[in-house]
Amino acid sequence: MPPQAEPTPSGVVFESDTQTPDLGLAKDVSVLKKAAPKKYEYVWFNIFWFLFLHIGSAYGIYLGVTSAKWQTNVFAFLVHLMCAIGIGAGSHRLWTHRCYKAKTPLRVLLMIWQTMGFQDCIFEWARDHRTHHKYADTDADPHNAERGLFFSHMGWLCCKKSPEVIEGGRRIDVTDLYEDPVVMFQKKHYMKMMPILCFLLPTIIPVYFWGETWLNAFFIPTILRYTCGINVVWSVNSFSHTFGYRPYDKSLNPRDNIGVWMICVEGFHNYHHTFPWDYRATELPLYNMLTPTIVFIEAMAKIGQAYDLKSVSPEIVQKRTYRTGDGTHFLWGWDDPEFTEKLKEKYGSIHNTQQKED
Repeated sequence: MPPQAEPTPSGVVFESDTQTPDLGLAKDVSVLKKAAPKKYEYVWFNIFWFLFLHIGSAYGIYLGVTSAKWQTNVFAFLVHLMCAIGIGAGSHRLWTHRCYKAKTPLRVLLMIWQTMGFQDCIFEWARDHRTHHKYADTDADPHNAERGLFFSHMGWLCCKKSPEVIEGGRRIDVTDLYEDPVVMFQKKHYMKMMPILCFLLPTIIPVYFWGETWLNAFFIPTILRYTCGINVVWSVNSFSHTFGYRPYDKSLNPRDNIGVWMICVEGFHNYHHTFPWDYRATELPLYNMLTPTIVFIEAMAKIGQAYDLKSVSPEIVQKRTYRTGDGTHFLWGWDDPEFTEKLKEKYGSIHNTQQKED
């Protein structure tokens, strides 16, 4: 059935989507958030697959504590890190938001690591994530947080896409992805490459290089590592859209959540949805220095593989925080003594209205 209505943008993907001097949308997007009643069509293969992964991961934790060699546990973490960077620096910041540019060797490396992470090919990942940002927390959002914590975490993958999500994805411009030879190569060969990189090699390497058992090699660096990887990404979609603070834009569901950052090393989600083209995880230098994806991008920039890194100026961040933030910013909160009565009068209409709604 066709969508009930044409999807209305409730967020931005690139800086070119913005409409105000402080790089936001001109309309109040909070009124666009919704979750209309929906009949779910379950994808039973995915449901049973996720059950197997989580039960197998529990067994993998047991094996990791009781019988695995230390090399296997270290190897599992390193593979997890490579996958996280392949997705965070690759399909997310490079190919979805165009936060920076990369030369061919780096693009190929990120493509390989992203394939190892098995979260759809770059083309589909970027298209769906652009849809998520463009129509955030509406019926056209693939993992609409308005449908609840479980749906935004993994439930959206347990059912078929709604017509609204399909229509939203159809309206996303993916011309740049079609023109990228690395993305198109992976898209063409994904189902051949993925099983080898995600499941076969992480199992074989521990067995043949340091004599690990097949059981440990399969359940720790393969099943447990993969399950941890997908839950890290899902947690940003769910917990960071539900719990935390919104210092940059209170009209958006995504929140800054230090707890999610400590586990997933990606938790400053209100900042990301406010300025998604910024290659950094946050404006705070210390947390960027502790975020592997950001450290990797900056290291690649130093050796010339990454270039044209985009970031938002402190002046723009400050203006946006004053206008749309919830007052929790560590420097420019509502009670900041530098936030004069004139500024409160200028920016206060949105803040005061939102305070009343709370």
